[in-house]
Amino acid sequence: MRNIQFLKDLYPAGTRVKLVEMNDIQAPPIGTLGTVMYVDDIGTIHIKWDNGSTLGAAYPEDRVTKI
Repeated sequence: MRNIQFLKDLYPAGTRVKLVEMNDIQAPPIGTLGTVMYVDDIGTIHIKWDNGSTLGAAYPEDRVTKI
């Protein structure tokens, strides 16, 4: 639970992020920008990507960085 709260504090709603790595066939291209909608209780960072996708980033498998 501590790691989840850390993610929620690090990525509050409205935070702008850039995709670094995502292991998903439906992933947006690396470098895609987006806006965090929320972090859920299992650590998925739900993001509205600028390309229209809303695929979440699953921590720690996927990586995003704040911009």
